[in-house]
Amino acid sequence: MKFNIKFSPPDIREEDIRAVEEVLRSGWITTGPKTKQFEQEIARFCGTNCAVALNSATACMELTLRLLGVGPGDEVITSAYTYTATCSVICHVGAKPVLIDLQPNSFEMDYDKLADAINEKTKAIIPVDIAGIMCDYDKILDIVTKKRAAFIPKNELQEKIGRVCVVADAAHSLGAERNGKKSGNAADFTCFSFHAVKNLTTAEGGAVTWRDINNVENQYIYNEFTIMSLHGQNKDALSKYKLNNWEYDILFPGYKFNMTDISAALGLSQLNRYNEILTKRQEIVSFYNKKLNENTFWHAQHLTNNLSSCHLYPVRVLKISEQKRNEIITKLFELGINTNVHYKPLPMLSAYKNLGFEISEFPVAYDMYHNEITLPLHTLLTPEELEYITKTLNEII
Repeated sequence: MKFNIKFSPPDIREEDIRAVEEVLRSGWITTGPKTKQFEQEIARFCGTNCAVALNSATACMELTLRLLGVGPGDEVITSAYTYTATCSVICHVGAKPVLIDLQPNSFEMDYDKLADAINEKTKAIIPVDIAGIMCDYDKILDIVTKKRAAFIPKNELQEKIGRVCVVADAAHSLGAERNGKKSGNAADFTCFSFHAVKNLTTAEGGAVTWRDINNVENQYIYNEFTIMSLHGQNKDALSKYKLNNWEYDILFPGYKFNMTDISAALGLSQLNRYNEILTKRQEIVSFYNKKLNENTFWHAQHLTNNLSSCHLYPVRVLKISEQKRNEIITKLFELGINTNVHYKPLPMLSAYKNLGFEISEFPVAYDMYHNEITLPLHTLLTPEELEYITKTLNEII
């Protein structure tokens, strides 16, 4: 049998298609009732009081920084080991990115180095839940609480929070849990992605959730997000179409980051079976763990006392070079197995080299990257394909 195993195709079923078709036939396809319903269901799933659905996790992170008043003269700390979106939003608002190396054999930032990097200019930290494994938000919140004496707020919301704000890049971790807290309810703000390759997809899309903040109304935060995401307009499109309600104001020159009802309908349909999706992904991870010998491979620790969303299956082939890793990826492709690398550290990319970052200053991140291969992990994989992937990889090694 000849295989052509895709890396991460979307799992679109008939019920998803029917849900989107219903919206297409309804006559209302942009932001409207389905988007509002999706926000309510995401909030319920995460155990928060509110959520806002936008067109990407990138939009969620950028608007969160803007809501917090982060801008020129400020610093925002994040991981050197992530996709560019995590860091590009810091640049978008005019702040200075501060990158932190990883802990050994972990995708989490070195929390001691994180603590050392916090100063009076630090306004936010963006930890990254790589592969679906949540960061230790209890530890991060403890660090920023202990450093609160050095915190200088720039706007009223920062003042109410009273310390550096923790904004989770949870693009991978919908449905994950750590220390009894669900992703979406562990950091101050949490930003999810529903891109085509994610566990739950809206084709393109994202959502931001937040924990209650003392003396701040959740409706105020919700309104600020929705106004910023639609040109700074004080009414959404659905409200404007009500009788004699056409008139609106532009409160400031805003952005165009809203989610459509088409996307939300797909998200709602997928959310209905999301627990089934998580279970299937856990089964695939368990299979990989059994078939890939720990003396040859290091793999991300998905199956622990905490709950991972099992978004990616990154493995490191021990004792090989970056060149050899690349040769293995090519060989797997030739044999019908599509893989990927998560991630090339930011200091290896031109945009961040141009900001003065050098990979030599992030040796643990480079060590993680240089022999890492991400194997296919999605709910369309068959038992035969999984056997073929592991057998082929073992034979190549």
